[in-house]
Amino acid sequence: MRKLELHWQILIGMVAGILFGFVMTFPSWGPSAVQDWINPFGTIFVKLLKLIAIPLILASLVKGISDLKDISKFKKIGLRTIGIYVVTTIIAICIGLILVNVLKPGEGISEDTIAKLTETYASDAGVTSKLEEASRQKDSGPLQFLEDMVPDNAFGALSDNSLMLQVIFFTIFLGISMLLIGEKRSKPLKKFFDSLNYVVLKMVDLIMLTAPVAVFALLANVVVSSGDPDLLVALLKYALVVVLGLALMIVFYCIVVATYTKKNPFWFLKQISPAQLLAFSTSSSAATLPVTMERVEEHIGVDKEVSSFVLPVGATINMDGTSLYQGVAAVFISQALGFDLTLGAQLIIVLTALLASIGSAAVPGAGMVMLVIVLESINFPSDKLAIGLALIFAVDRPLDMCRTIVNVTGDATVAMVVAKSVGKLGKPHVEEWDDYLDEVKTTKS
Repeated sequence: MRKLELHWQILIGMVAGILFGFVMTFPSWGPSAVQDWINPFGTIFVKLLKLIAIPLILASLVKGISDLKDISKFKKIGLRTIGIYVVTTIIAICIGLILVNVLKPGEGISEDTIAKLTETYASDAGVTSKLEEASRQKDSGPLQFLEDMVPDNAFGALSDNSLMLQVIFFTIFLGISMLLIGEKRSKPLKKFFDSLNYVVLKMVDLIMLTAPVAVFALLANVVVSSGDPDLLVALLKYALVVVLGLALMIVFYCIVVATYTKKNPFWFLKQISPAQLLAFSTSSSAATLPVTMERVEEHIGVDKEVSSFVLPVGATINMDGTSLYQGVAAVFISQALGFDLTLGAQLIIVLTALLASIGSAAVPGAGMVMLVIVLESINFPSDKLAIGLALIFAVDRPLDMCRTIVNVTGDATVAMVVAKSVGKLGKPHVEEWDDYLDEVKTTKS
């Protein structure tokens, strides 16, 4: 009997989780039962992915750089990666702004709905924490993001998943230094990182065996912990505008894949789908990174020299889905609260959303922190910021799940484009979790 492909297993787990979560909303004990007995399995799965994210970046990026032999290749890959990420982010923001200006979802929100949303969410701990974090980021200097990239303690950076840029900086510094001391002197260290890379990728394979069960748990918890259904319906038009924009970004990626890399876009989506589904379930590009790297390298055929740099950097600075959401949310809030936006203000949104996406944490909820920064850049009344966030807070989690799909898909697309441009897009080579099992089995004498 043919084994069901992983993306179908994950999809079945997602649908089952949504249905189970919906059923468990009816009994009074249902939500707490899901929180206590189901959600922990999803939490453990996400923790396992985060556990291996930094070791994978460290091993994969050092291996990729040390395999280059020529340091000028790294410069070429780096400049193209950053350039393409900036272009795709600008395109995403522009798509969002065009849609929200044409469809005007904010004009359909009644005063009663605004009052109810404000009463429900304006003083919510989630909203106030986002405002505090945005205020802290705004008070920092213009080059703070560069300062934050450089760690003062390598082990401190390696022990904290939120310091991904610092890990990338240290790893690139280490890899380049290995290149400069020559192959003979760096060989022992290179062998260590090569071996570590194989081990961590095998850990990805093992963790992914539990993915269907994990997404069942994660989605069930999302459903039982969702907000007031009436408020969700009131924000449906806004949510649909965001989702439409995100769908158009996926179409854009498919066009790029088909025209530049000459690959079938449907094949591309099929290969990357397990990473997309996990991105939806976890709302975290960082947690999904190990799976994204495994799918792009083994199932799409991007050489490790490219993927090991492009994907970790993308998980940190490439927030196409989140940036699109910034544009839509900022204009939606302005429409709903009667704050007029000029063309100049909307151009400021494009620039601010682009800059805010660089170095933004690749974790759930980071988009709302960026949104506050975007709103403040257009002189949105500070006394209405909490009300503005309250307007969209009810649907932020499901939209966060959707926009993370676009973030991950954008990373994979750019990896393919960069690989194609430097002649590093080859044939897929898929490894299963049990490929080397025969070698470690005890044989009878």
